[in-house]
Amino acid sequence: MAELIKTSATQPDSHSGQPTRDQVIGRIADHLAARDPGHPLRVAVDGITAAGKTTLARALASAVAGRGRPAIHLSMDGFHHPRAHRHRQGRDSAVGYYQDAYDFPAFARTVLAPLGPGGDRRYRGRIIDLASDQQIDEPPVTAPTDAVLIVDGSFLQRSELAHLWDEVVFADTSFLVARRRGTTRDAALFGGLEQAEDAFENRYHAACRQYLAETDPATRAGIVIGNDDVAHPELRRIGSDDLSRLHGSPAS
Repeated sequence: MAELIKTSATQPDSHSGQPTRDQVIGRIADHLAARDPGHPLRVAVDGITAAGKTTLARALASAVAGRGRPAIHLSMDGFHHPRAHRHRQGRDSAVGYYQDAYDFPAFARTVLAPLGPGGDRRYRGRIIDLASDQQIDEPPVTAPTDAVLIVDGSFLQRSELAHLWDEVVFADTSFLVARRRGTTRDAALFGGLEQAEDAFENRYHAACRQYLAETDPATRAGIVIGNDDVAHPELRRIGSDDLSRLHGSPAS
């Protein structure tokens, strides 16, 4: 569901002299809020499954709203295909997850195109309720011209969508850390930790490895954050500035 974000106060912290999370989020928010493409700014928060994309997107939306820009947060959870389509190649299929999980054409048609150049700014907040597997036919919402749309999801730089984003933030998280996060979060959903680990290794992260190999999303993104430590993310690239040397780590 679409979420219109209001600003909220946060307290900074410190970590071995590195920029705080709030400082990193604030610098990105400054960058986004300064952009005026003449239509709502369409921002992707991309990354592998359990990279911390939703948490990051919410923080960015709140920070952008605090800078006086209307901020809209959407999740790709609301743009899945129905379950029968998602699992048509097998419940455990990595290829099936990569090819069939998300309805990218519908998302492009109902969100990114109307918010782009020449669009009427009328977008859909979701087309499906993921938990109930029920399709949703909610009326479209009109975004302010100066809105910043922030969307979190996987595979957001695939060819179906890549040309429709105005900015891309890539949450660069190692598979080891992401698997630990995801399996802890989803153990009950899968019926236990072992089952969740199998699902992540053989379906979700296997699909993500295919995406990384085909798309190289960290290299293509304009903004890259090292997100292994969500409390202390590393801003590695923003715009034309490559900051990876500051952290002694690669930008992808």
